[in-house]
Amino acid sequence: MSRRKIAVVITARPSYSRVKTVLQAIKEHPSLELQLIVAASALLDRYGSAINYMEKDGFEVAARVFNVLEGENLTAAAKTTGIGILELSTVFDNLKPDVVVTVADRFETMATAISASYMNIPLAHIQGGEVTGNIDEKVRHAITKLADYHFVASESAAKRVIQLGEDPASVFNTGCPSIDIAQQVKNRKGLAFDPYEKYGGVGSKPALDNGYLVVMQHPVTTEYQDSRKHIEATLRAVQQLNLPTLWFWPNVDAGADGTSSGIRSYRERYEMENVHFFKNMEGDDFLNLLDQSLCLIGNSSVGIRECSFMGIPVVNIGSRQNRRDRGSNVLDVDYDENEIAQAVQRTIASGNRTPSSVYGGGDAGKKIADLLTDLPLKFHKTITY
Repeated sequence: MSRRKIAVVITARPSYSRVKTVLQAIKEHPSLELQLIVAASALLDRYGSAINYMEKDGFEVAARVFNVLEGENLTAAAKTTGIGILELSTVFDNLKPDVVVTVADRFETMATAISASYMNIPLAHIQGGEVTGNIDEKVRHAITKLADYHFVASESAAKRVIQLGEDPASVFNTGCPSIDIAQQVKNRKGLAFDPYEKYGGVGSKPALDNGYLVVMQHPVTTEYQDSRKHIEATLRAVQQLNLPTLWFWPNVDAGADGTSSGIRSYRERYEMENVHFFKNMEGDDFLNLLDQSLCLIGNSSVGIRECSFMGIPVVNIGSRQNRRDRGSNVLDVDYDENEIAQAVQRTIASGNRTPSSVYGGGDAGKKIADLLTDLPLKFHKTITY
């Protein structure tokens, strides 16, 4: 009996860490063959060359898709998606997968979903059914309607996918695969590596022994014109706090130029002796770094997902994660320097590190691989509305 060919498309740095355990489970499953396709910003050095980590982790890349159009604005995002449809269609035609797997809600994932759907290839979607109120939500729900199988991360997400008219028999609450790595990391004692030595980066190298902050803030696509103003509020708050801070570069989204130029301009004008900047970090190292930190600041979904499971305090800024399920570890604030700084101080002082299992218990990768083995192959909808 031939093995089922599962094509998983990774388009960005966060997507890899989010589904690494799914890739591993597929690779190790005797009835499955992994076809790893790496595309978009996951191939680009300026966003951390996520592909290098995939190959280092032992994954063989079946195809590379270079489709990012420079510009980091709304037009470039739309055209990048269009190029992705063209290129991925050729890749799928060559690889002839039995199932295509797409991840989450980034604009490039729309290309994966459209290509697979028009080629009558069964499409599985990981992390559908969540709400945030920005362009990501539109993309996520659109992919839900294109997908044939739904591997959601929470019970409320499962209900929402069904409310969107999807067949309940095709909706599975597997939990979030990123929690699998968090499960492995959360019991480590102390920081297991030197981030400066292992990952380089730029800026000063503040001592981390007495606690440090982590910042990861991306532009909000629907507010991209304000991305520079948003990041400057966070920069001023971090300078006001004057604590050792490890800052990670933003995703490739509309507004990323404003975020990046805002950081560079601020660094030129002010000495930031307490801040060091990184492009990227391996998933388990990043979670280890977060687990040992005082607090995460920004608007990354890692604050809502993995940090919730690990009980890591989070100050979540702005609208990017609106309405997403969250644990008691998250404190929401607006784009205001003083509000951010005060929230960080309150969060650290409270000492609250209560974990939550809202996104699962750490076995999503295996669950998804097992489902991909046994699910009937279909590329048509059962009408439930």
